[in-house]
Amino acid sequence: MDEPVEPRRGRGEALNEILREDLELQGVAELQDRIALLETEIARTRLHLETKQAGRAAADALFGGLRDD
Repeated sequence: MDEPVEPRRGRGEALNEILREDLELQGVAELQDRIALLETEIARTRLHLETKQAGRAAADALFGGLRDD
């Protein structure tokens, strides 16, 4: 028997859910854990951004002279 297929979540949907959480219900330790996880996610996002920017810069350097501005 096939398992039901869940619809794929849209981009940023998980982040939007996190942003809507009621922080009033969380204790100090939970809030500290949340901050640590968010800081880890920020670092991961920055790394991906830097990687994409470096790839874009390399492509621009290689193909930049081919564009008509």
